[in-house]
Amino acid sequence: MIEAKKSRMFEWMFSLYNTWLLRTSFHRLYVRGHIVRTPALYVANHSSWWDGLIAFQLSRFVFQQNSYAMMSEEGLKQYPFFRKLGGFSINRTQRKEMMRSLDYAVSLLREGKSVWVFPQGEEQHIEKRPLQFFTGAIYVAERANVPIIPLAFYHSFRHERKPEWFIHIGEPLYICDLSGSNRKEKTIELERICTAQLDDVRRLVMTEQLQPFTPWNGGAL
Repeated sequence: MIEAKKSRMFEWMFSLYNTWLLRTSFHRLYVRGHIVRTPALYVANHSSWWDGLIAFQLSRFVFQQNSYAMMSEEGLKQYPFFRKLGGFSINRTQRKEMMRSLDYAVSLLREGKSVWVFPQGEEQHIEKRPLQFFTGAIYVAERANVPIIPLAFYHSFRHERKPEWFIHIGEPLYICDLSGSNRKEKTIELERICTAQLDDVRRLVMTEQLQPFTPWNGGAL
């Protein structure tokens, strides 16, 4: 397992670059939902290379959290600078290493930090259903006893040359809020909630009902 090696200076410099990158790559970004600025386990669907960069920006400027993010070991080796932003690895092909990563996430949360996970495990097409979540997020939330913040990330081309990005921030959930008597059943319920959020964002975008969203420039909201 590869642990995070955060650098405040690097985070600050990267945030300047990342803000510019988002503003020049997208026509507009939109956010809706209730913002809770407490340490939490953030859970989102994973359909794009941009997901991690937008999660970083949300954590820094919107949620204002000291956040870490679980990444594939292959991805972190390819882009090692993510360690300085809070990235740490997971290798699902080796159970012992996988459990080390999950327990590392638990320890970060117990220290008052926030953690981002993408329970699909790898990038999947935005329209693919079911989302097929792994159970790791529930394992972490159970042991750390923190709220889960479910998010929906949706991107689309509409009337402009550049794409637009839509973010729905769900209400905080605790393990006791999720139906099911075991980790697998609670994972299915979390997946159902995240799918419903994502499909609702898709419906609003397709019907051009953008009133619930607030435009976001990638910085402070």
